[in-house]
Amino acid sequence: MFSHITVGTRDLVRAAAFYDAVLLPLGLLRRPVTPDGGPAAACWVSPDHTLPRFFVFMPFDGRPASAGNGSMVAFTAPDAATVRSAYAAGLAAGGADEGAPGERPHYAPGYYGAYLRDPDGNKVHLVYRGDLAPAP
Repeated sequence: MFSHITVGTRDLVRAAAFYDAVLLPLGLLRRPVTPDGGPAAACWVSPDHTLPRFFVFMPFDGRPASAGNGSMVAFTAPDAATVRSAYAAGLAAGGADEGAPGERPHYAPGYYGAYLRDPDGNKVHLVYRGDLAPAP
């Protein structure tokens, strides 16, 4: 559906440490970014897919990064325990709570999620979609 998502940062090292902590429990790994003349970046991808990719960039225009009002990136987890693990790792890596892990049945039966802000204020959602899980 999409090729990649990017968010901006004011401190790439700090942002990369946060996303390493949050995305590793979800099975996403940081991959090298080949310099292309653009700003410095970090990238994560599923080890068995080339797309989609998630990038954190220093802003191209050189101005300070700012979080988008109403913007959010949601990452799927294989189960509720992984949501809790990734959420705790994100808090330990400098993130801020925006909604503790828990069931959110108003979205769908079996919907379990948590919300964080990364160190730059970007909103991150971690979600297990039990309503979409394959039948046993």
